[in-house]
Amino acid sequence: MKQIIWGMLVLLVVSHTGAAQTKKNKPTKGKQPVTQTIDQSKKGYVIIETSLGNITIALNDSAAPKHSANFRKLAKEGFYEGTTFHRVIPGFMIQGGDPNSKDDDRSNDGMGGPPYRIDAEIGLTHDRGVIAAARQSDVVNPKRESNGSQFYITVAEAKFLDGQYSVFGKVVEGMDVADKIAAAPRDARDNPLEKIVIKKVVVIE
Repeated sequence: MKQIIWGMLVLLVVSHTGAAQTKKNKPTKGKQPVTQTIDQSKKGYVIIETSLGNITIALNDSAAPKHSANFRKLAKEGFYEGTTFHRVIPGFMIQGGDPNSKDDDRSNDGMGGPPYRIDAEIGLTHDRGVIAAARQSDVVNPKRESNGSQFYITVAEAKFLDGQYSVFGKVVEGMDVADKIAAAPRDARDNPLEKIVIKKVVVIE
């Protein structure tokens, strides 16, 4: 690839079905308690709320604990709010998470991030719908350390990236949204002509 891949709101999900549910009794003014059903199956998931819809991701804490922890930390801090998907390629991936993308200068999109890198946690494969950390090329980054905030989501299998980038989760809901983002009209730098904004990233706890 010619370009470098750069890589507190608690959501209560209420459901009436599912094996991984627990019930809590909430007292009311009357004598009879109200039974509230809480879906525990999505505990630890993150929801990327975008201007085109939501993408729910299950982070892989066992395979990529540092990346998963960092993503949750930034999400809780509101770091991603207002950033965009600044690089989209149909049949490949969508990339976002750069704080530079908040301004109107498109020339610096893909070049920003926190002042730190994350140790490589390479192992998971690039199936369709995985989330992985962007990074600088091997020439300047031989340890393959990841950018502190930028990530990409594959919209197709990308096995040629296996063994090179740190995959740290998988989309469980909202691949239709990822596909819609990937199909957006874009400029010569693969930056969508109309900004696709990440409104916020919510961590389910």
